Amino acid sequence: MHQDHPGEHPVLRRAAFLLLCLAMATPLAGLLWRVLSPGGWTGWEVTIAALYFGTLPWTAICLANALVGLVILLAKPDAPAFLVPQVAAEPGPPLRTVIAVCIRNEPMEAVLLPLARLLHGLEAAGEAGRFTLWFLSDTRDPTHAAAEDTAIAAFAASRPGGIPVRHRRRADNAGFKAGNVMEFLDRHAGDHDLALMLDADSEMSAAAVLRMVRGMRADPRLALIQQLIVGRPAPRAFPRLFQFGMRAGMRAWATGQGWWQLDDGPYWGHNAILRIAAFREHARLPSLPDGSAILSHDQVEAVRLHAAGWRVRCLPSEEGSLEGNPPALPEFLARDVRWGAGNMQYRHLILRPGLRPMGRWQLAQAMLLFLCAPLWLGMLLAAVGNAVSGGGAATPMGALAGLLLATWLGNAAPKLCGFAELLLRPDRAAPYGGRAAVLRGAAAELLFSLLIEPISLINKSIALLRLALGARNGWAPQNRADRGVAWRDAARLLLPHTLLGLFCALALAQVSATALWLAWPFLAGPILAIPLCVWTASPSLSAWLVRHRVAATPEELAEAAHPLPKGVGGMVPAAQPVQDAVHHG
Repeated sequence: MHQDHPGEHPVLRRAAFLLLCLAMATPLAGLLWRVLSPGGWTGWEVTIAALYFGTLPWTAICLANALVGLVILLAKPDAPAFLVPQVAAEPGPPLRTVIAVCIRNEPMEAVLLPLARLLHGLEAAGEAGRFTLWFLSDTRDPTHAAAEDTAIAAFAASRPGGIPVRHRRRADNAGFKAGNVMEFLDRHAGDHDLALMLDADSEMSAAAVLRMVRGMRADPRLALIQQLIVGRPAPRAFPRLFQFGMRAGMRAWATGQGWWQLDDGPYWGHNAILRIAAFREHARLPSLPDGSAILSHDQVEAVRLHAAGWRVRCLPSEEGSLEGNPPALPEFLARDVRWGAGNMQYRHLILRPGLRPMGRWQLAQAMLLFLCAPLWLGMLLAAVGNAVSGGGAATPMGALAGLLLATWLGNAAPKLCGFAELLLRPDRAAPYGGRAAVLRGAAAELLFSLLIEPISLINKSIALLRLALGARNGWAPQNRADRGVAWRDAARLLLPHTLLGLFCALALAQVSATALWLAWPFLAGPILAIPLCVWTASPSLSAWLVRHRVAATPEELAEAAHPLPKGVGGMVPAAQPVQDAVHHG
């Protein structure tokens, strides 16, 4: 069972967090009552209230996590080590680590470049003898497979005497990524203690990896450390703006959440290190009732480790842990649909025996992330129905404006607190170019998210409706290539979102200009969805943002100041395939 570190009291912390959530939710509920109760309750208003209360837990959690996170970030010089003390503790005996990279139909040059830097860093630190790199391939297409084999063989041949490079491809793709990983651990990882899990678009520094290894060595009951993941420097406008806000929000959110979840932390499937023996014994996934495989496997694996008494911790450090983000709005929406389909499978697992209460809550929270979307959309439609039917005549518009603003602030609190931390600590804003640069990036990102978020909510709602009607979305490889979006493609994808926004706007315009203005922050994005999709993928806007360093990340600015020479840990040299370096399973 878990044994708490000194000063850690999970029950007290979780009780305090629950009270904080209630303290955040109560004023919002009171404000909702003040908005809807004058003049009596219509059926539309009862519907609005019920839907709002469905979203209130998520709003309260966002706000509470953000405030706790901000306090810790400002109070602690090393917040990650405060939350995961193992990474700063005296390490135990040396452990052997496999670097496991999951690939499927990937452009290998993009996969190999960051891995070359990681291996070079580990070798320079004198740690080469404790690591092995394995490529876990689920590629089925013969053309992709041949190119993959050639690239990996050349990569291995170019590194004689360095960290060993291995490669195996499964005969079938049973269980998707989770099946790929478990099959590898069963058959090929017997002489290793730890596995560093990386996706094809992951990038980690040697210092970040060695810090996690140190934590695993210090605590033999620690099964998994999940590091925070931030976006790679992005030249395209969409991922550039998206990841600037996501980075700020996840730092505050994960820091606050880590304070009360403690040993019952999350797993996001990559940029994490796990203890192989514990994972093999306890994280093996069951099938769903219909016999199909679990898609969103990572959080299920984490809660199974919790249930077995193992520690899982989130290290909320950005340094040296990156991933690629969707290059444009279509890929972003497709990823959300994929994640939503996976998370909604948790309804079959949440009541299974043997899970800890925190594990059940984490599965529920993962579903709530997507279930809130149709609740928000339902509220909008109910509000339009109420206004058109005359039910909103007695609504106090000032209180309504206050409720809308307070609710937005609650849901945006993680990123707002993340930005606040940088502005309050000039030393932490300096890698972003200073506080003025942070303010420019924050302003651009907040406008961007205000427009994009309603589009995303509508898209999630449509996807969940299709899922409820029996549609099945596959788990296809992601398109990670930077590209523009044609107007015709944007219109084909986003016409329903645009029509819904126009319908609501026209309906409210018939009732009251005030009502239309209050709804405008939600309706502007859907109405402008098609041009937004095109503009945020356009080379000209992207180039302007890069040129003026709007929403630039520390990694982008560091790379601009100190560009890597092409021959240092970056370029994969052209070499003939060396078949002995390619090991097929």
